[in-house]
Amino acid sequence: MSPELISILVLVVVFVIATTRSVNMGALAFAAAFGVGGLVADLDADGIFAGFPGDLFVVLVGVTYLFAIARANGTTDWLVHAAVRLVRGRVALIPWVMFALTGALTAIGAVSPAAVAIVAPIALSFATRYGISPLLMGAMVVHGAQAGGFSPISIYGSIVNGLVEREKLPGNELVLFLASLAANLVIAGVVFVVCGGLKLWAQGADSDSAAGNRAAGAARVGAAAPGSAELRTAPTATPTLSEETTSLTPSRIATLTSLLALVVAVLVFDLDAGLTAITLAVVLSTAWPDDSRKAVGEIAWPTVLLICGVLTYVGVLDEMGTITWAGEGVGGIGIPLLAAVLLCYIGALVSAFASSVGIMGALIPLAVPFLERGEIGAIGMVAALAVSATVVDVSPFSTNGALVLAAAPDVDRERFFRQLMVYGGIVVAVVPAAAWLVMVVPGWG
Repeated sequence: MSPELISILVLVVVFVIATTRSVNMGALAFAAAFGVGGLVADLDADGIFAGFPGDLFVVLVGVTYLFAIARANGTTDWLVHAAVRLVRGRVALIPWVMFALTGALTAIGAVSPAAVAIVAPIALSFATRYGISPLLMGAMVVHGAQAGGFSPISIYGSIVNGLVEREKLPGNELVLFLASLAANLVIAGVVFVVCGGLKLWAQGADSDSAAGNRAAGAARVGAAAPGSAELRTAPTATPTLSEETTSLTPSRIATLTSLLALVVAVLVFDLDAGLTAITLAVVLSTAWPDDSRKAVGEIAWPTVLLICGVLTYVGVLDEMGTITWAGEGVGGIGIPLLAAVLLCYIGALVSAFASSVGIMGALIPLAVPFLERGEIGAIGMVAALAVSATVVDVSPFSTNGALVLAAAPDVDRERFFRQLMVYGGIVVAVVPAAAWLVMVVPGWG
């Protein structure tokens, strides 16, 4: 049995044990990385740790630390209230607002995980407060980020278009962008319907009216009359919880300033989101220690262990050449259409655990030999690979999925992890075939 096949089988065993024995998958993956890396691949400790995602570790810790402080001092409640006012109490619009916001951020050049790190904690705080499915809200944020992710000025778009030019393949920047936008918009629409989004149209959220003729909403979220998106609220003359939510204390002002600083630092100055977030969190902790006393304990440490362990094992697979081995085996198939769909599936499956950009950078060159023969349209194939390798970022093992998992407050994290894993599995199973059928089979380009 080849070392590459052994490494894949061990990964399957890790999944089975974690599922059936409720052991943290990250801890199992660290043990597997040690065993396979040392005994099968003959790697030393440095070689095994080469795959440890230090940057993701800092992002997960930094962002969850900062937003734990924001939750403790009521800043996230204030932001949720502001969002409700923005959409005039129509809760059903909020997932689409988050979709559009993350899409706009990535379209103008934000790295996808940075956009998700900024938006996801706010979106999921809203979901918790108003009873929206966290899976729905998390998926809308991630798919929004990928919807804008291939604009001509975006990070993903620039990288893929550069690869196409370097390989001297026919390319079309607009088709690439619109393909990703359309795919993620359709998926988001399906998720919205399946996860109860339609029911939200009959639900409102309390908010201040423009004329101030009624109090800021009560803490409840009620149901409106059939066909109406308005919530009937009774005026009250006494202060309510939501009135406390609308006040801006010095700590909340400082936290809002910190969140704005995080956005500017990441989008304008291209600073690391994790290091910036943890620095801002330390500043807030120093100024208001009471608000942040429990924040360190609210960092999603089990999620950090899970993600870092799995990605370290994937790094061992990469060091062993397992990913290249699988891709080259598919590339050598003599039936171009079959090779194309298999490459889409490899891109989706591997990207669910690893860097989407790295996978696209590896798979597009592998597709060059049969694309040069003219039997497969290059523009459609590149678009299908790009979509397949990025829509799966809802997986809890990818950076974006991990951020969503870590950012969700007051949820059963194990249950939410399983939901994300099942949803990610469905996306991996369905989307590559759909992208191949729509983009490759017609022969675009």
